Amino acid sequence: MRILVGKLTLLSVALFTAGVVACPAANAKPNILLIYVDDLGYGDLGSYGHPVIQTPNLDKLANEGLKLTNYYAPSALCSPSRAALLTGRTPYRSGIKSWIPENSGIYLREEEITLAEILKTRGYVTALVGKWHLNSNLADKEETQPADHGFDYAYGHNAFQIPTNRNPTNIFRNGEALGVQEGYTAELYADEAIRWLRQQKSGAPFFMLLSMAEPHSQFENPPEYNSMYQQYTRGEIIPIYDLEGIPKDKLIPRGPGEYYANITYMDAQLGRVLDELDLQGLTDDTIIVFASDNGPVTSAWRTWWEVNAYGSTGGLRGRKHYLYEGGIKVPAIIKYPRLIDAGSVSDQAVTGMDLFVTLAGLAGADVPGDRPIDGVNIEAVFRGEQLKSRVMFWAIPTDTDIEFVIRKNNWKLFIDRHHEPVELYNLADDPLEFFNVMRQEKAVSKDLMGLFTDMIRSIDEDPVRPAL
Repeated sequence: MRILVGKLTLLSVALFTAGVVACPAANAKPNILLIYVDDLGYGDLGSYGHPVIQTPNLDKLANEGLKLTNYYAPSALCSPSRAALLTGRTPYRSGIKSWIPENSGIYLREEEITLAEILKTRGYVTALVGKWHLNSNLADKEETQPADHGFDYAYGHNAFQIPTNRNPTNIFRNGEALGVQEGYTAELYADEAIRWLRQQKSGAPFFMLLSMAEPHSQFENPPEYNSMYQQYTRGEIIPIYDLEGIPKDKLIPRGPGEYYANITYMDAQLGRVLDELDLQGLTDDTIIVFASDNGPVTSAWRTWWEVNAYGSTGGLRGRKHYLYEGGIKVPAIIKYPRLIDAGSVSDQAVTGMDLFVTLAGLAGADVPGDRPIDGVNIEAVFRGEQLKSRVMFWAIPTDTDIEFVIRKNNWKLFIDRHHEPVELYNLADDPLEFFNVMRQEKAVSKDLMGLFTDMIRSIDEDPVRPAL
């Protein structure tokens, strides 16, 4: 592992610059369970309006905590979203612009400071269980690994489960490949999370990133879960996986039943982890955050491995990989009985980068002061208070040539890769983004373009941004 003196020195300088105070008693700090799921759409939970999918455990979490109805992933793809979640910085700052292909040499650089690293300075024990995907190879010691970014313990996969989420072959524990792991990833990760929680005897607060594989394709489910939704499935269930070339004979649309079952199975396994917190008497002292990394794969499939994914955006335009609302607006729930009233709902616009700042603050730590941080503290939302007006920014290469979005209040401007404005929407009047009013609202477009120019300049001049 590449834990270097320079990395530790950089972290110390960054936190000193931010003005971190002396560490209080360990029992004064909350535990943090951050659940990040893969490709779950805004409309894919019962508590967010899905008419069929059964998600009793996550619905219960929403009833006991704060349901965010205007939460945005930091990106429309997994790797940049995860980089931003852990650093509080828009992913173009870290160079993680898109998903990271295997053996591409792209990884989250050691200069970036993660939430896990900050929390370790406050006495936290840390664990990653599940998906990482912030490098191109979990076995490559030349790329930073979870341990280099503050995780004491790591068990999981990188980009996606192989060959499916049943009996995966690409799971690592602390840098060591484990071979075939018998079972389904949702249960494997719930088992590992529970095992790790039971091993914590020091009394130190914990931070666990529980990063589920579901409902990312390609997936398999226990038969009893498929049977729950058999009326939504046509024909024999034949798993789709690529061992010796694209399985064209298996690419048959079978309806959404398997996708529904995958989410319900994930919900059941997450329920086991939440029950473990109750059994250990930890729930009242634990901040539980649930969110999706980006929008869903809808039935508008783009690649062979997406066949039979039927994610719901809740009617929003777009899907995973695109910057329309369906690609970035996702479900998010926060439970913390010390601060949040049960059954709370907020429609304030927040992003995953805000979690970095907010969770650090609740742990008694400040964020690094030697670099731009794009998230803001949203603790006021927990109390039902309003946030100040803010500017939000997204960027991702797409096949439509639209690469950037800048948003201020309800105005959302789309900008192409040549830095030319192309579409403007007022989300208050047009939440489905049907009516491009850029020609009618030239003053608004000009104002947003000025903010976009400022953001691009800030990214270009970022003091820790890697050379690209």
